[in-house]
Amino acid sequence: MTNQKRVPWDQYFMMQAVLLASRSTCQRLSVGAVLVRDKRVIAGGYNGSVSGDDHCTEVGDYLVDGHCLRTIHAEMNAVLQCAKFGIATDGSEIYVTDFPCLQCTKMLLQAGITKINYLRNYHNDPYAMHLVTLKQIELKQIDIPEDALTQFHVADFLTTDHQDSTPQQ
Repeated sequence: MTNQKRVPWDQYFMMQAVLLASRSTCQRLSVGAVLVRDKRVIAGGYNGSVSGDDHCTEVGDYLVDGHCLRTIHAEMNAVLQCAKFGIATDGSEIYVTDFPCLQCTKMLLQAGITKINYLRNYHNDPYAMHLVTLKQIELKQIDIPEDALTQFHVADFLTTDHQDSTPQQ
């Protein structure tokens, strides 16, 4: 695997958010989020229930006025992980699979997040956009090409057959 292309940072972190989304227990939308400071992951989260409570995938959604009361959003889970373990979020950036809702946008701004990287637009709230502009938060939509799994040789790491390229002595 010499001369293989390295994964660009933005795609690297976004692919981690996508992987986290695969742990979601929400039946309506699987979301993953990764908090990053200085090119280092400081926390991650996915949308799901409070630890120890029923999951929507097991018992169904708990909907009131179109919102699931059981679900904690991925962005909030990532920030709460930092709070739980005493990790500062000020000056960090987030990689999230879907544009944050208004409540998550407000929470991210209060937590000191300086950049929001997202994969897909999702009901981008006009007031959230106003706050992002007001606080001069950088927004960046990340593109992961469809051929990323082959482009970055992910399949090479899924095989159990490993050829040692080190010469025998």
